[in-house]
Amino acid sequence: MPNHITRTEPGELFTIRNAGNLVPPFSNTMVGGEIATIEYSVAVLGVKHIIICGHSGCGAMDAMLKPESLTSLRAVHSWLSHAEATRYIVERKYPHLTGAARLVAAVEENILVQMNNLSTHPCVAAGIASGDVKIYGWYYDIAEGRITQYNPTSQAFEPFSLDAFTSVPMPVLNACQHQAPAIID
Repeated sequence: MPNHITRTEPGELFTIRNAGNLVPPFSNTMVGGEIATIEYSVAVLGVKHIIICGHSGCGAMDAMLKPESLTSLRAVHSWLSHAEATRYIVERKYPHLTGAARLVAAVEENILVQMNNLSTHPCVAAGIASGDVKIYGWYYDIAEGRITQYNPTSQAFEPFSLDAFTSVPMPVLNACQHQAPAIID
């Protein structure tokens, strides 16, 4: 529940939720709900802070790691193709990990892949280039109730802290009253 973890009221966040927190890369030939919603939120509503939020125990990422489990689920298999880069990264970078540790690595890497996919959208790319739009990667540990945020300087997920603004820009959720952050969860 994005409003729960950010302590915001309904209507304060513009939220897109889908299996695997996936963001299809921009394409002129493929138009869907996620692409249209991203464009509308940035170009029309003026969203300036976008958070890609993955979470512990993600069933979509678990299924993505086991593509053979999706043979009878054509729509799910097709949707999870937006995380194909994630699967390759996990296979190459984390062959030593198994079980829960492998799933955490997959969710965190998927957050980064989806941040990259998001940056292919023209309105987002223009906003990033002008400094008006910022993208953040969050990992929410459901059992612990803890958020870690990707720090591009250290290239690692680190505990989320409002005090960390001096080292890494993070969204100030309470300060975004006019420009509510968008969360893709």
